[in-house]
Amino acid sequence: MRLTDLLNDKTIISELKSKEKIGVINELIDLFKDDARVINIEKVRQKVLEREKIMSTGVGKNFAVPHGKTDAVNDIVCAFGKSTEPIDYQSLDQQPVHLVFLLIGQDNSVSSHIKLLSRISRMMTKDEFRGKLIKATTVEEIHSAFRDEEKDYIDL
Repeated sequence: MRLTDLLNDKTIISELKSKEKIGVINELIDLFKDDARVINIEKVRQKVLEREKIMSTGVGKNFAVPHGKTDAVNDIVCAFGKSTEPIDYQSLDQQPVHLVFLLIGQDNSVSSHIKLLSRISRMMTKDEFRGKLIKATTVEEIHSAFRDEEKDYIDL
């Protein structure tokens, strides 16, 4: 499994509308309103927002990875959004966020969830990769950047 297998044109936003944390999270979750993998979208929303209350998922370097595990999905789902405008995300480094990767896993898929979070973190620590994502203006350019970056990684 690769992140690029989980992302598609319907789960990438090339320019987020919201400029605040909760709005961005809701915007990404709303991409799954008609997705058969999501059993209960409001329960997904609740889990992600509960996780966010524990500690901001704005991890630094202008990047956030809101996530959660729930029985409200029957498969792993993820979405990505970017914003050219800064998003106030209460990040750990106190810097605004421009890149947001949402990951929702099943309650019983702890290992896969952790491996995917780790892969996202490894990829996003690379300045050059983040720069490509920031410069991308279309969904296809974003998806292509993820494919190019992930090509040397092993399948999870």
